[in-house]
Amino acid sequence: MPTFDASGDVQMHYLVDDFTEPWTEPETILLLHGNAESSLAWYAWVPRLARRFRVVRPDMRGYGASTPMPREFKWSLDVIIDDYARLMDSLGVSRFHLVGAKIGGIIARAFAARRPERVRTLTVIGSPPPLRKGAERIPALTEEFETQGVEHWARRTMAGRLGDRFPAAGVEWWITFMGRTPVSTLVGFNATINYSDIRADVPKIACPTLVITTDESGLASVEETRAWQRQIPDSELLVIDGNSYHVAASHAERCADAVLDFIARKTRDSRPGR
Repeated sequence: MPTFDASGDVQMHYLVDDFTEPWTEPETILLLHGNAESSLAWYAWVPRLARRFRVVRPDMRGYGASTPMPREFKWSLDVIIDDYARLMDSLGVSRFHLVGAKIGGIIARAFAARRPERVRTLTVIGSPPPLRKGAERIPALTEEFETQGVEHWARRTMAGRLGDRFPAAGVEWWITFMGRTPVSTLVGFNATINYSDIRADVPKIACPTLVITTDESGLASVEETRAWQRQIPDSELLVIDGNSYHVAASHAERCADAVLDFIARKTRDSRPGR
């Protein structure tokens, strides 16, 4: 797995999947995973996307094979955005399509608003509202992480994450996968980034944007999601039948196909003469 030097003491691991025709010059999609995940979370997306795009899948600092973060690390959205922007610089990609799931959708919205020159299109999937409720639970969650472990938390919360239609073996895989997250990373991240306020960023998003949710998501109702989606001038909302909030995992193929269709339409519409 390639490594990017995010800072002097932080190595960011990432994957590049490109199965396009070797004589073409494909556009690039950057995939931002959610909390307690890594680039592996996009396993079902790659076969769909990589025949048409160069797909970049980083492990956010602190997660996956990237360097774990100490509890006292000063997390901020700008630090994470800068990591991703400099990674794309190192790959020679000035503009790209940006896709974020769960908290990755918060980061992606802030990225698109604060670095508009970098983002061609934005897709936000199963992501919290611009101001997420529940910050009062941070002390209790910190105690749970530190005393019972990340896997305990993942198991306790997985039903809402994946819904009631996900295969049982898949649920166990996701519990183990998320349970590998370093406690030191999760404690700091949850107390800061997980409850970020991006209300000022949302109206500044200028690129074409697709928002995907389920009709029974535990993160927000369809009406609550539509309320902030409509603040983005060139945006669309896709509502999928289901009760999972991690729709990028529970409905991976459906979401990936929707992203491909959205990018194709917006790319076609932006051509000269249209």
